[in-house]
Amino acid sequence: MSSNNDLHDRVKKILYSLTGISLSENKDIMIANRLHKLKRDTRYDGDIEELLDAVEEGSFTMEFINSFTTNKTHFFREDFHFADLKDRVLPIFAKNSQQIKMYCSASSTGEEPYSMAMTVLEASEECGKNINATILATDIDTNVLQYAANGVYRYSKSSKEFPSWLKPSKYFKRRVQKTLASEEILIKVKPELQKMVTFKVMNLNDPSYPYQKDYFDVIFCRNVLIYFSNEDQNKILKKLFSHLKIGGTLYLGHSENPQDLISCVERVGQNIFIKRKDFY
Repeated sequence: MSSNNDLHDRVKKILYSLTGISLSENKDIMIANRLHKLKRDTRYDGDIEELLDAVEEGSFTMEFINSFTTNKTHFFREDFHFADLKDRVLPIFAKNSQQIKMYCSASSTGEEPYSMAMTVLEASEECGKNINATILATDIDTNVLQYAANGVYRYSKSSKEFPSWLKPSKYFKRRVQKTLASEEILIKVKPELQKMVTFKVMNLNDPSYPYQKDYFDVIFCRNVLIYFSNEDQNKILKKLFSHLKIGGTLYLGHSENPQDLISCVERVGQNIFIKRKDFY
C-alpha cells in the first residue's frame, strides 16, 4: 500500500501527462477529496491504486480529468475586460460591418463566453448596428461544457456579477424553484444568446490547435494559465498568439502576463494586450 505522499505524487504525474496541469505542493486535501469524487463517479469497486492503474492504462480518462480540473468562474469576472471589449473593440467592427471572431480558451461552466455574447449585444444596441460575432468556447472538462451548453444558473438577488450597463432580464429567463425549506432562483440563457456560442472540448496543452493562423480577432485566456508551469504557460501563449490576428486583442487573467510575447504586444489596459507583430 502506497503512502498518501506517493499516491498524491502519482496523481500529479497522471494529471500532468493528460492535461499539462501542474498541482502545487499544498493540494493534499484537494487531491484526497477529488480521489473520492473520482471513485464515486466511476463507481469503481477496487481500491484507489487499482483505479489509478486503470487510468494509466487508458480507462476512466475523462472522469479523471473532470475530477481534477478546477472550475471557478462567474459572469463578468474582471468586468473591466468586458467594458474594454464593448467600448473599444466592438465599435470598430460595427463601423466596418466586419464579422468578429472571438475565442474563450477556458470556458468552464459558460459564464465567460455568455458574458462575451451579452457584451456584443449591448455594443450592437449602443452602436445602432448589428455586430456579426462568433464565439468559440473550449474546455477540457466535458461535465462543465455540458453545463454551459444547458445554460441554466443559480441566481442571487444580492448578486453583483452583472455590470451597471447591463440588465440580466434582457438575456435570461427567470424561474423560481420552491421547496418546503427554501426558495431558489434559476436563470436560463435565452436562445439568441446561446446560438452565438459554440462549445467544444479542447486541451490547451495539445501540441497544436485546430484553427487557422491569424484566425481570431479576440482571445480570452484568463485565470487558466496559473494551473500550468511557467514553461508550459509560455508554450500555450505562443500557440494561442499564432491564431490571433495582428491588431487583435488578448485578455489575460489578473495574475498572468504575456511572458516571451511582451515585445510583440502593446498593453492598453489591465492585462489587455494588442498584438502588434508575430512571435518568431
